[in-house]
Amino acid sequence: MKLYYHPLSGHAHRARLFLCLLGIDHELVLVDLAKREHKQAEFLKLNPFGQVPVLDDHGTIICDSNAILVYLAKKAGRNDWLPEHSKGAAAVQRWLSVAAGQIAHGPAQARLINVFKAPYRPEEVIPRAHAILVLIEAELEGRDWIAADRATIADVALYSYVARAPEGDVDLKDYSNIRAWLDRVEALPGFVDFQKTPVGLAA
Repeated sequence: MKLYYHPLSGHAHRARLFLCLLGIDHELVLVDLAKREHKQAEFLKLNPFGQVPVLDDHGTIICDSNAILVYLAKKAGRNDWLPEHSKGAAAVQRWLSVAAGQIAHGPAQARLINVFKAPYRPEEVIPRAHAILVLIEAELEGRDWIAADRATIADVALYSYVARAPEGDVDLKDYSNIRAWLDRVEALPGFVDFQKTPVGLAA
């Protein structure tokens, strides 16, 4: 398998992280975002949306980080990471939607301001980040994982941008459940770190 990625993309990291947690051999193909390689014709043939990551599984092309998580779990037959039963699958899907919605428009956008000089307004995105972190903190009260009694792709989908929230001036000090959950994710066999950037509260 080939994973087209960038080391500072949290979306790309979640795909790479899950490949490593599953122990799947893969090749990393760097897409230079600064040179806008993701908007060039060659890359747009892989993903017309012009976004990383993209997974190439011997000619089967999967775009979108959460779609890649689902694909890998299904292909590997790992029902522990993505339950087959309706209640468990729905619980995971709920948090995949959060990752694509509130996380993307909260912690991820806040981080983009400092890491990539993105034109978002801190006074808007930082409160949005804390709003979803408050909900995640409450959800983790008395439990180890976000969607089940074990780690699932929901935890993988949420991890990257929550872990690097301080890079966007989003302080995690008041979220003890989240910090303990981040430690549990990082202790999983095969875990691979998301590249740190010394900006914001992480400077």
